[in-house]
Amino acid sequence: MKKEDLLLYAITDRYWLNGRNLADDVELTLKGGTTILQLREKNLDEESFYKEAVEIKALCRKYNVPFIINDNVELAKKIDADGVHVGQNDMQAQDVRAIIGPNKILGVSTQTVEEAILAEKMGADYLGVGAVFPTGSKDDCWVLDHNLCRDICNAVKIPVVAIGGITKDNVTQLKGLGFSGISVISAIFAQKDIFQSSKDLLEKARCII
Repeated sequence: MKKEDLLLYAITDRYWLNGRNLADDVELTLKGGTTILQLREKNLDEESFYKEAVEIKALCRKYNVPFIINDNVELAKKIDADGVHVGQNDMQAQDVRAIIGPNKILGVSTQTVEEAILAEKMGADYLGVGAVFPTGSKDDCWVLDHNLCRDICNAVKIPVVAIGGITKDNVTQLKGLGFSGISVISAIFAQKDIFQSSKDLLEKARCII
């Protein structure tokens, strides 16, 4: 993984599908410029998740974009995904690294300097930090002070991606904090024009790094 791969980090959410196929929406955002994609499923059964992951992985390969599985380390290993992303309440980063091996991408969600430093020591390749703005995607998130975000970015050598409540209208407020990219869900997948929204967000992301 290159640092530039984290510029526009799209996370899927089937809540916004409204009868559409997830793969179709994913292809639209890949065409629009998404540089890394995370498949996030909280309620799918294992078989359905597996089939979907194989399909989305093939799309990411087509567009030469890294494909990350959220939380499900065993599935990521089974389908040979490019990597996996875990939160603070999931498996420990060092245990994940032991399972996926040294050559796969490992992302870890952090909200404090201490968590960030520990994740880096445990083998994380990048960090997801937030929420940087109020968000409706996760009920248990609180908004981090932007000075704390800067401190986290300065405390580690690995890239840090901003997440939480990011839209095309507020993303420029993150300029100068040290982020290597932005991670979004609804700013892409809840939009009527996923392709154009992705294109616009990529352009905005380039302005903050």
